[in-house]
Amino acid sequence: MGIFTELGVLYARYRPEKLMEHIKLFSTRLNIPKLIRACDEQQHWKELTYLYIQYDEFDNAATTVMNHSPESWDHMQFKDIIVKVASVELYYKAVHFYLQEHPDLINDMLNVLALRVDHTRVVDIMRKAGHLRLVKPYMVAVQSNNVSAVNEALNEIYVEEEDYDRLRESIDLHDNFDQIGLAQKIEKHELLEMRRVAAYIYKKAGRWKQSIALSKKDNHYKDAMETASQSGERELAEELLVYFIEQGKKECFASCLFVCYDLLRADVVLELAWIHNMIDFAFPYLLQVIALIHTSHFM
Repeated sequence: MGIFTELGVLYARYRPEKLMEHIKLFSTRLNIPKLIRACDEQQHWKELTYLYIQYDEFDNAATTVMNHSPESWDHMQFKDIIVKVASVELYYKAVHFYLQEHPDLINDMLNVLALRVDHTRVVDIMRKAGHLRLVKPYMVAVQSNNVSAVNEALNEIYVEEEDYDRLRESIDLHDNFDQIGLAQKIEKHELLEMRRVAAYIYKKAGRWKQSIALSKKDNHYKDAMETASQSGERELAEELLVYFIEQGKKECFASCLFVCYDLLRADVVLELAWIHNMIDFAFPYLLQVIALIHTSHFM
């Protein structure tokens, strides 16, 4: 061991081009701590990293790579090292390191750390750096954990990209975020489909009146009817009927009678239809009510 070690020290000092080959060939016959000191003194960072790995000092190996990356960094090797470190802080140091020096590979590196890192902290690092969108693939991959910071970051990106389909999917599958805050943010969005998502969020949150108001404003009458029906509130359903009458939306009036059938009072419907000369549009609903009464009476 002494011979192989001393030869390694000599290579480190005088023939550095032979050092790595020597270490790889005789790694089991070396006094690694002594050769580590020699490589550190002579600034052979690539060889030093390899020796740290062989000696199971992964924290030192990761630190050496990040501090002396021009000579010692190798992406595949670093991924193998970083998952074995003992210090959790090195995970986040690695995030900063990749953000600064290898942003194109940061998602690949984060994927191997996905089960180890605090996703909220990673999102916070990227948000402060102003490069949140850079780690979108990573956030999509870990969103199944339903972490608030990840959900809000992705929803923010989808709003910026005007990707309303992905936004609605995210809202449906991952509910841990400030729902009302998001709805308020996009309810005046210039894109119609984004405003429709806002109405959908209000509906999911049980804010029926706000949802119906948005749907009426954008002429999404079907959405308004479905929200009124889902609310289970008779007052909202009857108010929507009155709105359709005031707007002269006779077909919508007729449709609402069936969508909100269980909430409406037949006498109120008949009175509204008679006063506003819309009996023809209410007639199918009234026939249905009479048929139901007749069936119930003879059962």
